[in-house]
Amino acid sequence: MEAFITAAISWIVSTIGRMGYTGVVALMFLESSFFPFPSEVVVPPAGYLASQGQMNLFLVIAAGITGSILGALFNYWISLTFGRPFFRRFGKYVFVGEKALSRADEFFAKHGHISTFIGRLLPGIRQLISLPAGLARMNIPLFLFFTTLGSGIWVVILAYVGYWVGNNQELVHQYMHTATYISIAACIFLAAGYVIHYRRKNKRRNL
Repeated sequence: MEAFITAAISWIVSTIGRMGYTGVVALMFLESSFFPFPSEVVVPPAGYLASQGQMNLFLVIAAGITGSILGALFNYWISLTFGRPFFRRFGKYVFVGEKALSRADEFFAKHGHISTFIGRLLPGIRQLISLPAGLARMNIPLFLFFTTLGSGIWVVILAYVGYWVGNNQELVHQYMHTATYISIAACIFLAAGYVIHYRRKNKRRNL
């Protein structure tokens, strides 16, 4: 298994080396869409190539963010186009009816910004958060802004890990585990703060 991972990483590094920033965009598009491709094995190798002078770190970050946005928009479009027809036809079999869709619309109208931002920072959720956003027809400019913000933070972390750690996959995994735990803790703290602020705001409004 370890030999397979090493070979895969070597292939990715060589692919990015050949395709350059287009390769980063393409692979991050896959990572952010229906074809989950771990960003941890895409951006850090590009960061490593930047440390060797073969790429520009800031262009690597821009390419990573661009790919993430394109993948998120693809998922949003898929869900927006096919989501409601699917649930209107088959929703009764999975207990998702018109009331559930209406609640999703209402939730994303109120909390779509924070949900999208936090979702882009959480492993396993960053690829999926665009689906309920599209289903709920979240405001596109808001969706793009908070997708870019969340993706940007994650891509910057990945790029700098690769830049400073290099091609040492053991250290990359170690740093990425640490970054993931910190990200999860920060998201929990942010979500709790948002809920407290929202409830206080509602109380003041009802006085």
